[in-house]
Amino acid sequence: MTHNTPLSPRPLRHLSDVHRRVLTAAQLRAHGVTTAELAEQCRPGGPWRELLPHVILLHPGPPTGEERLHGALLYAARATEPGVPVQPTAESPHRPVYQDAVLTGLAALTLHGFSSTPPLTALDHVDVLVPRQRRLRSTGYVRVLRTPALPVPRTVTGLPVAPVPRALADAVAELTDAQAVRRLLTEAVRGGHCEPAAVVRELTLARLLNRPHVVDAVDALLAEGRSIAEDRLYRMVREYGLPDPVWNVDLRLPGGPHLGGLDAYWPDQAVAVELDTRAPRQGHRQGQGQDDDALWSEYARKREHLERLGITVVYITPRKLRDSMEQQAAVVRTALMASGDRDPAAYVVVLPR
Repeated sequence: MTHNTPLSPRPLRHLSDVHRRVLTAAQLRAHGVTTAELAEQCRPGGPWRELLPHVILLHPGPPTGEERLHGALLYAARATEPGVPVQPTAESPHRPVYQDAVLTGLAALTLHGFSSTPPLTALDHVDVLVPRQRRLRSTGYVRVLRTPALPVPRTVTGLPVAPVPRALADAVAELTDAQAVRRLLTEAVRGGHCEPAAVVRELTLARLLNRPHVVDAVDALLAEGRSIAEDRLYRMVREYGLPDPVWNVDLRLPGGPHLGGLDAYWPDQAVAVELDTRAPRQGHRQGQGQDDDALWSEYARKREHLERLGITVVYITPRKLRDSMEQQAAVVRTALMASGDRDPAAYVVVLPR
C-alpha cells in the first residue's frame, strides 16, 4: 500500500490534497487502516512517519509548511466522536475542520501576509491557541497556548487563524529583539492589517506593556498610526471635494485660556475635525477601562466646551477613515452645510500647533 492508495472502506477522494497527506491515527482507522498496518507503514524507512503524536505524515519526505500547520491543528483540535473524522466530507463540505484550536503567533502573521515573519518552513515552532481547560501539552514543533476564550478565527487558506492583533500579542510575548518587535508592529499598521488601538489593547490584555522594548515599539506604532491617519484625512478632504481647512491648529479665546488642538478647522463655518487615536495603556482589563474612560472624558469636556462656543466638533477614528472614508466625508460636509443654520460662533484665535 502506498500513500496514494485509497484506503477502504472509506476512500480519500473527498479530502483535499493536504488532507490526504496528513491524517490522525483515528482518521486512518476510520478509513480502514488497522493498528498493525499503521505500524508497518511508519516503520523506520517506511513510506509514512509520525509527524506528531497520533498525527501521521503520509509520505517519507520532510513536511511542507502547509503540512506542518495542518498537523499542528490536527494534534491540538478537540477529538470528535469515535470513528467520526474531523475532515469535511462531500456531503458536508463546510463543516468546521478543527475544533477548539486556532493558529496564532508568527505562523498566523505569516498566513496574514506579513513580510517581516519567517516563511512557514523556517518557523522553529507553531503556536496554537486552545481553551484553558484543555489538558494538552506542547510537543515537537507545536507550542500550545491556553486562553480563557478563543478569539473568533479568520479563515486563511482554509485554516483557522487568530486575528492580527491577537497573533501579534502572542508573537511579541516570545520576542526579546526590540527591532523584531518594532518591525512587526509597524508592518501591522503600515500594511493596513489593523489599527494601533487594537494592537495596544491586545498587548495590554497580555500584560506586555511593562517590557521596555515593547513600550518603545508601541510609541513608534502610535506615531506611525497617527501619521497614516493624518494622510488619510488629507486625502479625504482632497478626493471628496471638501473646502480646504486650516490644518493642525490650536484654538484660544482672545486673551483667555487654551481650548485645545484640532487636526482640521474651517473658521468660516466653525467646524472642527479631530482624529480619535486613543489607545489604552493600562496593565489590566479593569485599569484599561478606567484609562479609556478618562481619555474619553477629556475628549468629551473639550467637545462640550467648544460646542458651547458654537464650534461643531467631528471626531473620526482612524479605522473609520480607512474603512468608510466616503461616509466620513459626508458627515463633515453635512456639518459644514449646516453651519448657516446655526448662531454665529464665538470669536476664537487660531494658532499653528
